Amino acid sequence: MHNLDHDDCQDIRDAVRALCAEFPNEYHRKIDEQRTYPEDFVDALTRAGWMAALIPEEYGGSGLGLSEAAVIMEEINRAGGNSGACHGQMYNMNTLVRHGSEEQRQRILPKLATGELRLQSMGVTEPTTGTDTTQLKTTAIKKGDKYVINGQKVWISRVQHSDLMILLARTTPLSEVKKKSDGLSIFLVNIKEAKKSGMTVRPIPNMVNHETSELFFDNLEIPEENLIGEEGKGFKYILTGLNAERTLIAAECIGDGYWFTDRVVNYVSERNVFGRAIGQNQGVQFPIAEAYIEIEAANLMCKKACDLYDAGEPCGAEANMAKYLAAKASWEAANSCLQFHGGFGFACEYDVERKFRETRLYQVAPISTNLILSYVAEHVLGLPRSF
Repeated sequence: MHNLDHDDCQDIRDAVRALCAEFPNEYHRKIDEQRTYPEDFVDALTRAGWMAALIPEEYGGSGLGLSEAAVIMEEINRAGGNSGACHGQMYNMNTLVRHGSEEQRQRILPKLATGELRLQSMGVTEPTTGTDTTQLKTTAIKKGDKYVINGQKVWISRVQHSDLMILLARTTPLSEVKKKSDGLSIFLVNIKEAKKSGMTVRPIPNMVNHETSELFFDNLEIPEENLIGEEGKGFKYILTGLNAERTLIAAECIGDGYWFTDRVVNYVSERNVFGRAIGQNQGVQFPIAEAYIEIEAANLMCKKACDLYDAGEPCGAEANMAKYLAAKASWEAANSCLQFHGGFGFACEYDVERKFRETRLYQVAPISTNLILSYVAEHVLGLPRSF
C-alpha cells in the first residue's frame, strides 16, 4: 500500500520488520488467547538491541533518539504485534538516562542493554487520584539511610515481567510545599526484593491482554541510593518519562492505524458482494480514506514531538496532541476495518478483534482524551483553569 513516509529510518524499519516477521499473527493471537506475556518476542527484541535503543553508547546501548524509538514501536504494531508488552522500558529508561546519577547509570543501564535486567514498570497512578498526580497519597519517609514507603498504586503495568520499577512518592507533605508539584520524589525499586519485604502485587484481569496490577506498600524500605535525582523534584523528572510515553504510544497507534488500513484495503478489494468488490463503493472507501488521512497527519505531529524531545526542548503540548490525534485515527481505522470485514471482523483468526481491543485502550490511557483537551485549552490557548 502506498505510504508517503520516505524517512531516514528505513534501515531500522526494514530490520524491525524482518524480526517481527518471525513472530506472525498466529503467535500474537495465541499469546492473547492464553493471556500470557510474549517472552520470546521481547527477548528477541532485546537480543537484537532494539530495547536498548535509547541507552547511550557508553552504557552499551545504541544512543538513538525518541524518533528512532518511535519507529521501532510503530513497526511492532504495524506488523500485528502489541508494543504494550515492552514500551515501558523505552520511556522509563529516559528518566534514568536524563536524571539518574553516574553511579546509577553505570550500575543499571549496561544490564538493561544486555537484557540481564528489565525496567518495564512505572508506579505513578493511584486509585483515588488518577491523573491528579500531585495529590498522590503514597509517602516515602526518610529513616536513617533508607526511605520507608507506604501507600497504594493501581494500573501498574508489566510489574510481573520486570526487575525494576520507577516509583513516584511524596517525600514532603502537601501542606508543607509552596507548589503542589514540589515534594514528590522518584525511586528505583527492586521488584523481587520489594515483594519479600512490604510490597503486595494484585493482578487486574482486563479487556486486553495487558499485564497490569494493583500494588500495596506496607513499610517497604528502600536504600537511599535508589533515589533518582534530587529529593522533591520527582514531578519534573517523571514528566520526561510521561512525554516520551505519550509520544511512543502515538507511534504505536500510528502503527495500528496502518495495520488496519492495510488489512481493510486488501479485504474490500477482494470481497465480492452483488457482483462487484465492496471496495468500489464510496460508502466503504470514504471512511477508510478519512482514517488514512488522519493517520498521516498524526504521524507528522508525532515526528514533531520526537524532534523537540530529542532536541531537549519543551514538548508537552506536541506529545499530548500527537497522542490525541493518533489514538483517534487508529480507533477510526479500527472501526472501519471491523465494519467492512462484517462477521469475519469478530472472528479471532482474522486478528481484527484483538487489535481493535488493543487500540481502544489508548483513548483512555496513558492519559484520557478529555485531559488532553483541557491541557491544550489551558496551557496552549490560555483559557482559565477548569480544575
